[in-house]
Amino acid sequence: MTPYYADDTVTLYHGDMRDVLPDLQLQTDCIVTDPPYGLMHTSGTCTWDTWPAGWAAVAATAARSMWCFGTMRTFLDRAAELAAAGWHMSQDVIWSKGSGTGVTADRFRRSHEIVTHWYRGQWRDIHHQTPRVPSTRPPVTRPVVHRTDSIRAGRNDIYTWKPAGTWTDDGTRYALSVITAPNMQGRSIHPTEKPAEVLRPLIEYASPPGGLVLDPFAGSGSTAQAARQLGRRAVLIEVNEAYCERIARRLAQDVLPFGASA
Repeated sequence: MTPYYADDTVTLYHGDMRDVLPDLQLQTDCIVTDPPYGLMHTSGTCTWDTWPAGWAAVAATAARSMWCFGTMRTFLDRAAELAAAGWHMSQDVIWSKGSGTGVTADRFRRSHEIVTHWYRGQWRDIHHQTPRVPSTRPPVTRPVVHRTDSIRAGRNDIYTWKPAGTWTDDGTRYALSVITAPNMQGRSIHPTEKPAEVLRPLIEYASPPGGLVLDPFAGSGSTAQAARQLGRRAVLIEVNEAYCERIARRLAQDVLPFGASA
């Protein structure tokens, strides 16, 4: 298949990922994507917001690790489909985006979005490296123990522990599961852009340096830009040719700002 755009680090394809991805026969380190949630298309105002049936099974052929944006309702409604494709959820991260959005007056104004991490196969075989961030806490040194066994006893977990050496504070801590970053309001080129400040920790967690990241719902292409910033490569697929053109233009100019993935 001929790419819509390609350079040394990013390849972009135009088309429906359910048609494109099987032809590519890719094996990637992880998927980072933001599919249509399928929540607003019935209103007639967001006809593009239709969940692409079967996409999770197609994605499963290309990766064993996936970050997927959505809402609680999205994931509850599609749980059976994701499970049937072999995906297991490991965790969720919250993007706190400042000003809220919403089209109804009978619910809280949403100022957050959820991104869930999914994996296939055995967890021990999945690349996961939690990013560390600078800490403002006083440095400490303490003994470290590892849990070696656990059994379920009524409602309590009983663990067996063993010494694992001494941990010396290096001035960092594991990144928190809530990422605060302003939304793209007023500077977006796609209705559901995600800031690169949110995407970079996800990519860093799920792919090694030099690894390959896949976004089958590329939107405005910020997954590729975030991957570039971290020394990863990226493959993008986008069904809307107008957005393919915007992605290609921005990547070619290498001035894609911190922003945007649909």
